[in-house]
Amino acid sequence: MYKTALILASVGALNWGLIALFDFNLVSALFGVDTLVTNAVYLIVAAAAVVAVSMGLVTSTNNKEAGTTTREPAYPNR
Repeated sequence: MYKTALILASVGALNWGLIALFDFNLVSALFGVDTLVTNAVYLIVAAAAVVAVSMGLVTSTNNKEAGTTTREPAYPNR
């Protein structure tokens, strides 16, 4: 679920990048301006972003509480 949410949130971020750089809205180009499908896509991407952020916060909090880290050393085997 987290990977799906992260992918959808990334797609939304890429769409915003296209809007900022080229004034091109990919979602509107594919599904029409202000249609039910376009609004559904926006809603799904927004929900995915909320899920991705909240799961990321929960994961980082759980790692802190457990005292574990997932970072690799900068110079392994030295």
